[in-house]
Amino acid sequence: MSSSLASTDTSEEVVARQHFSSDSGTVLRVGPLKPSLEETLSEHYDADLLPDGPMRAQFLAAHADKITAVVTSGRTGVDAELMAALPNLGAIIHFGVGYDTTDVGRATELGIGVSNTPDVLNDCVADTAVGLVLDTMRGFTAADRYVRAGRWPVEGNVPLARKVSGARVGIIGLGRIGSAIAKRLSAFDCVIAYHNRREVSGSPYRYVGSAMDLARDVDVLIVAAAGGSGTRHLVGREVLKALGPNGFLVNVARGSVVDEDALIDLLQSGQLAGAGLDVFAR
Repeated sequence: MSSSLASTDTSEEVVARQHFSSDSGTVLRVGPLKPSLEETLSEHYDADLLPDGPMRAQFLAAHADKITAVVTSGRTGVDAELMAALPNLGAIIHFGVGYDTTDVGRATELGIGVSNTPDVLNDCVADTAVGLVLDTMRGFTAADRYVRAGRWPVEGNVPLARKVSGARVGIIGLGRIGSAIAKRLSAFDCVIAYHNRREVSGSPYRYVGSAMDLARDVDVLIVAAAGGSGTRHLVGREVLKALGPNGFLVNVARGSVVDEDALIDLLQSGQLAGAGLDVFAR
């Protein structure tokens, strides 16, 4: 590992590099990564990219025994089948916070370490969530499209939007990112409540025991929960219907947490006021 880091390195890249040393063995890239990280891994660690299709089996037959570490992301991950094909794999490093696409249970059984890069994007994701709340409730980009399409002089003023300040906000997942979102929206005098797997000790915000009850009691529901099978469709049709025709959904977590088909149906039928999505099911 080089002792110097380029000035363009992000915090995530620095954390990813710290998992390796010059004698760490052969590193494999799985799935697309940030171009600068791909370049670093290739130049400093001779890291190959795992090919797709018929070339994958040929590559693994020739190189599998040498692979001791995989660098991937929450978009791709490492499943049990790939772990089985890499007999000397000792570490799976995720570039980013998410790791729900990796079979962590199987990795634990095999003694494979799994890591990610938490905290480095907390502020950015929280800023994005607040931006989506503002845009979805105030309709900024919708109004921009309305004007650019020439509709203003023909159809009249853009419809009135909703006030964000003082809104009742529910957050599903009061972890690092959820807490950062709550802190920002508190400055808007929003009334914050949250739902978690368990109540957060010492939190200044009101805890609600279910996603359904939380949705029923807020103007905007923000999803900041972890992905994976345990939260798949946690925000399903009934939760969305509880949010109601005057309610807004914002999702900065994983697309899998929300029943997207139900979301589209309720939006199109006017049973939900709007949605701001940073992620999608597909």
